[in-house]
This record gives sequence, structure tokens and C-alpha cells, in this order.
Amino acid sequence: MAAVLRAGLIGLGMMGRHHARVLRSLPGVELVAVADPGGDPHGVAGPLAVLGSVQELIATGVDLCVVAVPTRFHEDVALALAEAGVHTLVEKPLAPDIDAAKRIATAFEQADLVGAVGHIERFNPALQSLRSRLEHGELGAVYQVATRRQGPFPNRIADVGVVKDLATHDIDLTAWVTGQEFRSVAARTAHQSGREHEDLVAAVGTLADGTITNHLVNWLSPMKERVTIVTGEQGAYVADTLTADLTFFANGTTPTAWDSIAKFRGVSEGDVVRFAIAKPEPLVTEHTAFRDAVLSRDVSGVVTMRQGLATVAVAESIIRSADTGETVAVPQV
Repeated sequence: MAAVLRAGLIGLGMMGRHHARVLRSLPGVELVAVADPGGDPHGVAGPLAVLGSVQELIATGVDLCVVAVPTRFHEDVALALAEAGVHTLVEKPLAPDIDAAKRIATAFEQADLVGAVGHIERFNPALQSLRSRLEHGELGAVYQVATRRQGPFPNRIADVGVVKDLATHDIDLTAWVTGQEFRSVAARTAHQSGREHEDLVAAVGTLADGTITNHLVNWLSPMKERVTIVTGEQGAYVADTLTADLTFFANGTTPTAWDSIAKFRGVSEGDVVRFAIAKPEPLVTEHTAFRDAVLSRDVSGVVTMRQGLATVAVAESIIRSADTGETVAVPQV
């Protein structure tokens, strides 16, 4: 492996421009090639030529590549990179369906390459701190994970609905912070804006250890909200990934004697703590982890393609549940 990793980027849209910025700032990595058949709308190429295809990018001799093209193109681009021996980070979701995700994951495994998926919420400081605290047993037994992810419709998304674009964040982060796989889901979706794909979903899940999950996700809200609440034996953690704040609400041990307060605050009062945590940019943390995985071949710090495949399987199960009106068992992939 070269002393400085030669990086490529395909897809120069809204996410691509941020990937380009971070790749240029990352020690040990040099952005040497960019590609997008649609051109460079945000002017991120700088002195680099804007190539027209993944094959042209491969021809420049890159060691690693970030794929930020629309989801429907993920399979073709990723398989070409795997065949060329290029370590690859594919933006989430890994693929539009389970079969395509399986083919991508298998190709990178068979080529002995580092394949990662850009589920950036895992690298949010609030969620990283939350996961560490859960691993150390600070919450005791976990009872429920609830997430809310709401905001206006992003015009850049046209090929998938809110389940595969937004809800995959919540699927992945829930499985990751708890260390548990989804076993079943029940969901309802809606099409309120006249688009082909769903723009609202409410889903309930069951994890392997019996933990209950609840996910409210839509593209219809004028406000932007990104909240994860983990409730357990000792209280509840609230992670706001917009502000990267993590707050702990402890179960109360002191009874509230003032009845009128007890009626709206609860029967006992516990400590509320907002933790002071370092807040590096999640995309920088994600790229650093991917770079380190390429150098060491230790993928424990990245979202693997097998994990990305599992998330696609849950997303498809949510859509199937909404279509059938039934609880759906999640295939173990």
C-alpha cells in the first residue's frame, strides 16, 4: 500500500461535495480523481478533471474510492470497483434491494477488500458516547429505543422513499447502539406529497433480545428533528444528533411531595445530566475510520457491507409490512 493513499470520489452532488472536502483534509490521503457523468454542480473538483465514468476513475490508479451516486447506481459502480481491487465506501443505503446488497457485499469479501457503508450517524459524538455508556452497563437493562427523524423533503432524493433514505439511519444506529439485530417489524407508510415513493413511516420493531423499538420518520415536517431515546433500567438517554448533545434522565429516588408538580412531572425526581463530550465532525470521523481500516484491514471501526446489507433487509421488511398490513419477520442475512 502506498504511503499516501490515492483516493477517488464518484458522485459530486450534495454529499459528494462534503466527501471531497474531507478527503482533501485527511492526513495520509490524497484526492486524485473525481467523476460524475452529470458534471460538477458545486464546483468541488478544483484542479482535477471531472471524469465521466467509474472506469475512467479506476484508470487513474486509486487505492480507495467513495461512492456518492444515487442509490440505483450503487451496484454497478461498487461491483466495478471491487473487480478493480479498490477499497470502497458506499454511501447509505448500500443498495436499493437485498439481492443487490448481497452481490456487493459478496464481491468485496471475495476480493479481500475493505468495503464500508456511509451510515454516518454511527459517527455522531452523541451516539458514540451513548453506545459506550450502554456497553459499560450504565443504563442497566435496555427496554426500548425510540427515534424521531423529521424534516422537509430533500429535492436531491428521487430514486428511493423515506424508508430507504432516512429510516436506514435509525435502523443502523438502533442495531449498533444496542448490539442487537432486528427480528421483526410492523409498519405503516403514507404518500402525502404525490411522489412515487413513501414520504412518511411509523415502524415498530423487536430486537433479538426482546427490546422494543419505535421509529417515526418523514419528509413532511417544516421542522428538522433527529432524536434517539434509549429507555432502560436506570432511566433514559436522549441523543440529539443535530446538536450532538447527550442527556441522561435518571430514575427518581426522591418522592415529589408537592402534588400539583407530581401530576405533570412524575411521582419522583431524578438527576438530569447533559454530558460534556468532544464534538468532532462525524464525516471526518467516518473517513478516518475508513482510512484506518484500509491500512490495517481491521474493519471493526467501520460499518461493514454485511451490516449495510442487514439494514437494507430491515428496510425492505418495513416496506413489506406496510404493504401487507402484517408484522414481518426480518430475514437474517
